[in-house]
Amino acid sequence: MKQSNESISLSEVHETVDTTIPRKGWRRILAYLGPAYLVSVGYMDPGNWATDLQGGAKFGYQLIWVLLMSNLMALLLQSLSARLGIVRRRDLAQANRETYPPLVNFCLYILAELAIAATDLAEVVGMAIGLHLLTGLPLMWGVAITVLDTFLFLLLQRYGIRKMEAFILALVATIGVSFLIEILLAKPDLSEVATGFIPSMLSDESLYIAVGIIGATVMPHNLYLHSALVQTRKIGADSKSIKRALKYNFIDSAIALNAAFFVNAAILVLAATVFFKTGNTEVARIEDAHQLLQPLLGTHLAPILFAVALIAAGQSSTITGTLAGQIVMEGYLRLRLNPWLRRLITRLIAIVPAVLVIGIYGDGKVDDLLVFSQVILSLQLGFAVIPLIHFVSDKETMGDFVIKPWVKVAAWTVACVLVFLNVKLVAEEALSVYDAQGEWGLKLLVSVLILIFLWLFLTMTFLPFFKKRRAQRDAAMHGEWAELSNLSVKATKKIAIALDFTKADQKLIAHALAQGNKNVSFLLLHVVESVSAKYLGDASDDDETRLDKKRLDHYCEQLKMQGYQAEAILGYKNRVTEIIRIVKDSGADMVVMGAHRHSGWKDYLFGETIEDVRHALQIPVLIVNV
Repeated sequence: MKQSNESISLSEVHETVDTTIPRKGWRRILAYLGPAYLVSVGYMDPGNWATDLQGGAKFGYQLIWVLLMSNLMALLLQSLSARLGIVRRRDLAQANRETYPPLVNFCLYILAELAIAATDLAEVVGMAIGLHLLTGLPLMWGVAITVLDTFLFLLLQRYGIRKMEAFILALVATIGVSFLIEILLAKPDLSEVATGFIPSMLSDESLYIAVGIIGATVMPHNLYLHSALVQTRKIGADSKSIKRALKYNFIDSAIALNAAFFVNAAILVLAATVFFKTGNTEVARIEDAHQLLQPLLGTHLAPILFAVALIAAGQSSTITGTLAGQIVMEGYLRLRLNPWLRRLITRLIAIVPAVLVIGIYGDGKVDDLLVFSQVILSLQLGFAVIPLIHFVSDKETMGDFVIKPWVKVAAWTVACVLVFLNVKLVAEEALSVYDAQGEWGLKLLVSVLILIFLWLFLTMTFLPFFKKRRAQRDAAMHGEWAELSNLSVKATKKIAIALDFTKADQKLIAHALAQGNKNVSFLLLHVVESVSAKYLGDASDDDETRLDKKRLDHYCEQLKMQGYQAEAILGYKNRVTEIIRIVKDSGADMVVMGAHRHSGWKDYLFGETIEDVRHALQIPVLIVNV
């Protein structure tokens, strides 16, 4: 495990496909095709199967329009995600980290990790079900075996992004061909299928399935994933190259997501034709669907194709889920784990609930777990969609490639629809909890969670608007001209210097000395941020704390030998709050801090620290470019 000091997404494959090499005809567009296919597998994973099967078996063709609406939403949002990555060369996690305060970012990171865990849960269960249907292997053993696909991902990663894309495309083709044959065997009435494209009112039960379909289709982790995958293509920095990349990536997304729509629609139509039309409306489990396909379609091929496609869907989705996890962790935390460890942790998080459900409730509840995982995904959609819309609507960062007004209206409409459906679902579930007798602990927990989500949602949604207005207000010329009648300032008696133990320290101290003289006292401070310091505070006595104290004392001795007054003090835990506390307690008249002119973790630490410190203190803050 290491702290990442890079500002690029998926550094192992970043810009490894060179699109700047002159190509003609189809070869030019083929250089861009690929990222959307990796994204599209998330739209046909086992979680989709569960929601599509239940939707088709219980409500016939009624929910096809929900699938179509979800696909159109996905196409719009994925194109916005690709635009962010192509134009700003930032993935969604990195853009969030640069925009929102640390607490909001931490909450968004936790939600993103939960979305990835929910996705992986669907893949674990789907793979286990597929193995069970094909070989008879018990579900519990199938869940355990899914740990081994970690090594498949590592193997593919070694061969580069193009080989990984080719493997995923082969799996997608396997799924598509399997269901094409299934549909030909089922022979649905196309006129009846067409009626499903007409929007209709949803009951409480169909709403739950519809929200699950939306969550399974428009997946939050895919927005993080796509904004990073497009950066595997090296493109020119000129406007023409960026426009070409946007055009071809939109084509890539349209083809891939329409293929995913075909698979989802095929599953729903298959369930509606084979089960709903024959009165088997209670078929809610993938296993039941598998068992009924042979007698209802009259062929042994149907259930085999069904199981093979399910395994292909689970295996392809698990690879992209790992990539999304890497992007989220590196983007929000600047923390990079070894790929095998990251994959293993994600998979184990998904396996635990699957094992618990199978162990406690038996195999019969596994499909309910799949649908529930998709509803969890849908509930987190707004927390990925809304920041994305903010970023691609920002003229300052997107320049000429900011989205057009009609696209902005469409994007915000999609966001409102998603939020409305989720709020309606949460409200209904919360009311059922509040209506229950007793259970005060559960009611309190639900209330607290609702308040936290409300705070996070409002902050995430409106903070960028306030930031933009504040920037515009600060930039505007206003107020009357000042008369320079009083130019006296309070004499400086103590100057605090925030040090980070790099080569920049000498420059910071030199600038601080230039602000005073040998009658001024200099306070050298440093904040220890080790694990021990975060938990124990000033009681920390680890190696890092002792070494930091020695360094500060060494600086002080050197200054004293040159005739200056100097003292040293350490802070602990949080850099911002400790600098503010120490400066206030010491009575310092000025603070000297360093601003690093490069990206990476130092830029984040110092940039955010400077802003927070200067707003909290009333004394002058000298910023030195180091």
